[in-house]
Amino acid sequence: MPTKEDLKYFQAMPLDIKVAMAKTRIREWVNHYGENGTYISFSGGKDSTVLLHLVRSLYPDIPAVFVNTGLEFPEIQAFVKTFDNVVILRPEMPFNQVISKYGYPVLGKDMAQKIEGARRNQQWALKFFDGTAKDPNGNPSRFDISRYKELLKVDFDISNKCCNIMKKKPLHKYEKIEGRVAFVGTLAEESLMREAGWVQMHYSHF
Repeated sequence: MPTKEDLKYFQAMPLDIKVAMAKTRIREWVNHYGENGTYISFSGGKDSTVLLHLVRSLYPDIPAVFVNTGLEFPEIQAFVKTFDNVVILRPEMPFNQVISKYGYPVLGKDMAQKIEGARRNQQWALKFFDGTAKDPNGNPSRFDISRYKELLKVDFDISNKCCNIMKKKPLHKYEKIEGRVAFVGTLAEESLMREAGWVQMHYSHF
C-alpha cells in the first residue's frame, strides 16, 4: 500500500522522469483497453490539457470529450474548440433545474455530500462534524469539519448530485454507447481528497 511519503517522493522527481512515468501509465492503459477503447476526459483546465498533450504525443487519434454544462467560462469553451477531435456533450438537465430539485453543492461536492448525509442523521457523515471520524488506519480523520456545523441548520437543500448529473452522467452515457474508458488527469496536491485518492488507488491493477 503506497503512503503519503511515497507521494512526496514521486512529487520531488525531476520533470522528465515524471513525464516518462506518465507515458508508461498511458501505454499500459492503451495496451489493456486499446486505442478504440479509450478517451481523454477534457475540461479545458490545466491538468486535463497536460493530459491531452501527453496522450496525443503517443496516440494522436484518441478522442477527447468535453462536457459543456453551460457554467464554463466562454474562454474555456473557446479554448476547447481549438483542439481537433473533441466530442462536446451536454447534460440532460440544466443547472437551475438540478439546484431546484436536489440542492446546492455548497463548499464543493465532497463537503455537500457530508452535509446532506449529516442532515439525514447518517452516522458516517455526523462523525465528520463531531470530530470522531476515523481514517482507514483508525486514526482521527483530517477531515474534521466541525466548524461548518451551522450549515446543517440552513433552510435550503444541499446536495452533491450536481456534478453527477451534469458531468458524470453524460460521460457515463458516452462510455456505454462508445465502449470507451477515460484518461483522467488530476493533481494529488490540490486537495486532501485527491491526495487520499492517490494513496488508495495508485498501485491498483487493471
